[in-house]
Parts: sequence; structure tokens; C-alpha cells
Amino acid sequence: MRTANIGVLKNQLSAYLRYVRNGEEVVICDRNVPIAKMVPMESPYPTHGVGPLKETLTDEDAELVATGRMKLAEKEMDWDAFWALPRPTVSDEAVREAIEWAKGDR
Repeated sequence: MRTANIGVLKNQLSAYLRYVRNGEEVVICDRNVPIAKMVPMESPYPTHGVGPLKETLTDEDAELVATGRMKLAEKEMDWDAFWALPRPTVSDEAVREAIEWAKGDR
């Protein structure tokens, strides 16, 4: 368990939040007198994804999840099932039109 006086905590908040995010507790002191404790939050939402996403969630992604703008995967991607899906057929003319449209007036 780490301790930090208020001034140090204010100046190094990101570092102490990393400790908490990694499961540590931080006791906050006012002139070396303990007054509060920061502990990892028990959330109804996952803080890490599954599979390849696990443990790779960036601070930006964590913020998007916390604000509800992004939802993490609930289960591992089944790539075999994905690649077994039928592929759409697109005519050569439709591909040419899409390329010309994407180029625009360049």
C-alpha cells in the first residue's frame, strides 16, 4: 500500500492513478495524517476486453468505455466463423465507379 501527501498527489496524480488501476491502494495523507484511501473501483462494466484486447486497453479507450461511447467485446471473436460467411459479389463496373467516386476531382 502506498501513501501520498496531498501536494505530492496533486503533482503526480496520473502516476498514482496507474497504481490504483493496477490493483494497488493509495492512502492519502494531510501532513502525514491519513485522511482517505484510493482503491480500485468495482465496476459493473469490464475494464479490459477479451482475447487480444485483454490488458491492452489504452487510457483513451478506457475513457470512451466509461462515458458510454464505446462498448468492449463480450466474447472472443470467432474468426473461423467470420471467414466462413459468404462473400458478397460486386461487379467490376461497381468497383470502378466506387474508385472514381473515392478519387473525386483529383
